[in-house]
Amino acid sequence: MEPFLKKFFPKVYIKMKEDTKISNYCKFDSQLLTSFTSSLYIAGLISSFLASPVTGAFGRKPSILIGGAAFLAGSALGGAAVNVYMLILGRVLLGVGVGFANQSVPLYISEMALPRHRGAMNIGFQCGVGLGVLSANIINFGTEKIKSGWGWQISLALAALPASILTIEAILLPETPNSLIQNSSNPDKAKTVLQRIRGTTDVQAELDDIIKASSISKTINRPFQKIIQRKYRPQLVMAIAIPFFQQVTGINVITFYAPILFRTIGQGESASLMSAVVTGLVGTTATFISALVVDKLGRKTLFMIGGIQMFVTQITIGVIMAILLVDHGGLSKGYAYLVLALICVYVAGFAWSWGPLGWLVPSEIFPLEIRSAGQSITVAMGFLFTFIIAQSFLAMLCRFKSGIFFFFGGWVMVMTVFVYFLLPETKNVPIEQMEKVWKDHWFWKIIV
Repeated sequence: MEPFLKKFFPKVYIKMKEDTKISNYCKFDSQLLTSFTSSLYIAGLISSFLASPVTGAFGRKPSILIGGAAFLAGSALGGAAVNVYMLILGRVLLGVGVGFANQSVPLYISEMALPRHRGAMNIGFQCGVGLGVLSANIINFGTEKIKSGWGWQISLALAALPASILTIEAILLPETPNSLIQNSSNPDKAKTVLQRIRGTTDVQAELDDIIKASSISKTINRPFQKIIQRKYRPQLVMAIAIPFFQQVTGINVITFYAPILFRTIGQGESASLMSAVVTGLVGTTATFISALVVDKLGRKTLFMIGGIQMFVTQITIGVIMAILLVDHGGLSKGYAYLVLALICVYVAGFAWSWGPLGWLVPSEIFPLEIRSAGQSITVAMGFLFTFIIAQSFLAMLCRFKSGIFFFFGGWVMVMTVFVYFLLPETKNVPIEQMEKVWKDHWFWKIIV
């Protein structure tokens, strides 16, 4: 939004408005603007490690509560910001919220869900993320039209609404049976919760599995040291590889910088925000489809479909931009719409594969004794690679130009091959029996 750029990032605003010599690809190359975006990811990276001992020692609910409170504080600071320091501090607090919530919410869902519905339930998490992105884009599209130029304040302050819902939910929802058994010596309370969420009194077999897993986990004092042992090697590899690959699909380039990308190809301010709404809508719809089919088709099939779809569209966009988008001027309206359509196909490919599965698979593969540590590594790696991509993207766009799409397309090919050969199928496997899939896998059985 131009009033926002004018107030906090005047150099970018002047470069965008008045510098006719600057390349289309370099208008937004500003370290300050990049720091504003990236501060959230560094805060998230640090807080996800702080969240692990909280989630392990006190339960999933306190972690979600801390996340909600940090979101509330961050949204208040962002909406009231009078200078760039307040703005970045608000963003850092939002990062703390994301760190705690991303660490605890997928664990909470995985532990509460029935094995046969775990995939769909966990994809509900990604659906929530997609709906959040879509809502934010719609709000931006609306507030940009406020003539007096304070629409950005509404955009940033409205983050308090979902933050309030999250905080209230954390107070009202029950703790997970796994967490109750891990943190108290009273299995009856866990049994009551389990009977309530399963809708049956016949839960003894599942309760015994949880108690057994918990007694193993209590013998382990340092889960971060434990996870580097050879028998946990496949889980550790996935905890690092999956978030790395999720980021080098290039999706965050599309989501954080969609309006900038659309302005780069010559669209106006309002049209750029509208294009971001369209891609958000496509992403959310595709994630819902993924939730419906993931427990039928399995994780690997969706990874394959999404990978091929993303690879083809990125290479095609790269070719169009290489041939038609020079350093000055824009794409013709027809080609701009074609790029938008291809980005929508790409977003759909991500939204029914690496988007939700990048959270689902890590949340279900760790045994209880290393689950909290494993989830922290997954989340922290996600933040680290997101930070690196966010910090370097605008500079990369300026230097690589259209080649940026070939760069990410190459990584999509690598990750699709990786999943095909090295990730076992985990659908319908009870979470406490997941170690069997590694012992039966052609490659991992040699290691474990």
